[in-house]
Amino acid sequence: MQFVQGLPQGVYVGQTQVQHDQAQPSSSTELEGFNLALHVHDDPQRVQQHRMTLLNEFSAFGVDKITWMTQTHSTICHTINEQIPFDALEGDGLVTQTKGHALMMMTADCLPVVLGNAEGTEIANLHAGWRGLANGIIENTIEEMQSEPTWAWLGAAISQPCFEVGAEVKEIFCSKYPALSSAFENGENQGKYQADLYAIARYILNQFGIRQVFGGDQCTYRQAEHYYSYRRNAKTGRMATFVFMQ
Repeated sequence: MQFVQGLPQGVYVGQTQVQHDQAQPSSSTELEGFNLALHVHDDPQRVQQHRMTLLNEFSAFGVDKITWMTQTHSTICHTINEQIPFDALEGDGLVTQTKGHALMMMTADCLPVVLGNAEGTEIANLHAGWRGLANGIIENTIEEMQSEPTWAWLGAAISQPCFEVGAEVKEIFCSKYPALSSAFENGENQGKYQADLYAIARYILNQFGIRQVFGGDQCTYRQAEHYYSYRRNAKTGRMATFVFMQ
C-alpha cells in the first residue's frame, strides 16, 4: 500500500487501484479487480471481503473504524467521530478529528479531494465530480472543518483531454469564478469543452489559502491498468480514496 509523502506526521492518505493481491475472483469481467462499491451490482460478499481487507491493512496503523458513504453528487458534508450511524450516511464529504478513524470516498472518474490541517489533528475526504465542484462541495467541507486546512491531495480522476462537457457546464463555473475560463479548452465537437477538474479544484482550494496541493497528475480514463473509469465503461468498479490519522 502506497501513501502520499510530505503530509503532517501520523496522517496517511492513499487510493486503492484495480490491482490488489487479495482481490477476490469475479464472474463479471467489468468488475474484476479490487472493487469496493456495493452499488455496481457486484457480489456484496465479495465487496465486503475487499473492505475487510482494507480494514485489516489499516489496523497496523491503529485504525479500528472505517466510514463509507452513500454518495449522491451532493454538497453534503458530515463530521463523524465516536458515533456509529445505524443507516448509511448520504452525502459527499466527511470530516473527523478522531485518530484511528479512516474516511473513505469512492470514485471512477470523479475527483477525490483530501484535506487536512498543519497540526495533523483534523482531516476531511470529499467526492468531487463537476456537479459537486460547481455547487460547492469543497467550500462546504472546509466550512464544516473546525480548523483551517493547509494542504490538500487530489486523487486520480479523468484528465482534461478525456473529459468533454457542454457549454452550460463551463458557464456554471465561470459565472461563479470567472477566472476558471482557463480550465476549459475547446473540444473536438462544436459547442463542447474539455474540462480540467484538477485545475478547477486547485483554483477553489487556492481561494481558501490552501497552497500545498499534492497529486492531480493521473488519468482514470487512460490508465486502465490502474483505475476504474465510468466513462470508459459504464459498468465498472470503484476505487477508494482513504485518509486517517494514526
